[in-house]
Amino acid sequence: MKRALLIYLALIAVAWSALAPILWALTTSLKSDGELADPAALPAHPRWSNYTAVFDAIPLGRMLLNTTLYAACVTAGQVFFCSLAGYAFARLRFPGRDAVFLAYLGTLMVPLTVTVIPQFLLMRAFGWMDTPWAMIVPGLFGSAFGTYLMRQFFLTLPVELEEAATLDGCTPWQIYWRVLLPHARPAVMVLAVLTWITVWNDFLWPLIMIQRNDYATATLGLVRLQGQYSTDWPLLMAAAMVILLPLLLLYAVTQRAFVRGIAMSGLGGR
Repeated sequence: MKRALLIYLALIAVAWSALAPILWALTTSLKSDGELADPAALPAHPRWSNYTAVFDAIPLGRMLLNTTLYAACVTAGQVFFCSLAGYAFARLRFPGRDAVFLAYLGTLMVPLTVTVIPQFLLMRAFGWMDTPWAMIVPGLFGSAFGTYLMRQFFLTLPVELEEAATLDGCTPWQIYWRVLLPHARPAVMVLAVLTWITVWNDFLWPLIMIQRNDYATATLGLVRLQGQYSTDWPLLMAAAMVILLPLLLLYAVTQRAFVRGIAMSGLGGR
């Protein structure tokens, strides 16, 4: 009984540490400037007008649309190319397969900051500075983590599926597209949600590549709401809550499939 109580108390503490910043941002977004002196107090008269004022201060609607476009394109590319590479590494036999996979997996240990400058030089050489291509192309063709995730899931599928498809005359592409990929929907869902969240929250790369509001992301909008000497915190927190809302809706819609995918893909620690 005591052990269960301690576990619940620990879980409550962890949940509170994660939710407290969000609750603070929500209450701050409804305050006036005079109520900021007491961060713990609830707003006496919630100012919902802060949310409409955000769209007057910056083109947040356009920024959210840009971010959605970038996230959708990168997610589609990641799912397709990572699943294709994962299928090749899991099911196809070719010389040096394991060595190539280990070398590719080793790129996970390379810090992001190491690759920023080479990618920046490539984008400048292509003439893609301050264009949507700079936001879409670098993450379009898969990643080591996504390939690893899909490979591990494909390895769990029974070989009999592939053997039966081969006897029916299917090519390797048909086996991947018509037989194995439909069975890999849990892993695809996990990869899609994680990729979408990563692109949606990305800040460093858009900060380097995008200057015009026409192509700016939502995270850049938060930065542009901060003044050099003073910041309208209620307005900034209102923008933060608007940007957070699509992610909450995404998780609410995909919660069951996402949790099931985590469990079946082996990322749950089993």
